[in-house]
Formats: sequence, structure tokens, C-alpha cells
Amino acid sequence: MKISLALLTLLLAAAWTGSQGMSFRSSRGTCCSKEKFYSRKIPEFRIQGYLYTAPTCTHRAVLVKVLKGMVCVDPEERWFQEYLRKQKKAKGTSM
Repeated sequence: MKISLALLTLLLAAAWTGSQGMSFRSSRGTCCSKEKFYSRKIPEFRIQGYLYTAPTCTHRAVLVKVLKGMVCVDPEERWFQEYLRKQKKAKGTSM
């Protein structure tokens, strides 16, 4: 009984440690290299969400979620800034 309890505890600890490692790997994968930036305007109806990259990344970027995945966008792009203004205005009037 003691051996099976110890084994169960070890298995749970290993599973927890493995899941924590996955989250660390995925947070490092959210940076964008300059070559991967999407340069064209994305139509607003295609944008499903966005997420700023970590401040530790070499290039400041926004990960924009579209139907087929994520694309890297320069947060200073004029079309993206207009999109943000519209989103902010929509949230302000929806209350």
C-alpha cells in the first residue's frame, strides 16, 4: 500500500512538473522575428482577438488571431491603431 501511494505521488508530481514546463515553453514561443511580420492590413471581420508579445521579446509585436492561426503585426501600424480605437469606442458604448 505504501509503495503504491508513493508511486502515485511521484506520478502526479511528474505530471504537474511536465505541465509547468509546457507553459514555460509556450510563453517563449510568443515572440515574433522581423521576417514573420504580416505587412498587409487584416480586415476587421477576420480578427478574432489579439495579444501583445512579452516585453522580453526582441521585436515589439501583436499576435493577431485569425481563422487560420496567429500572425505577427507591428503594433504601430496605422490600420491596427484604428482597429484598437474602434474596439475601445465599441466597448465604451456597449455599457
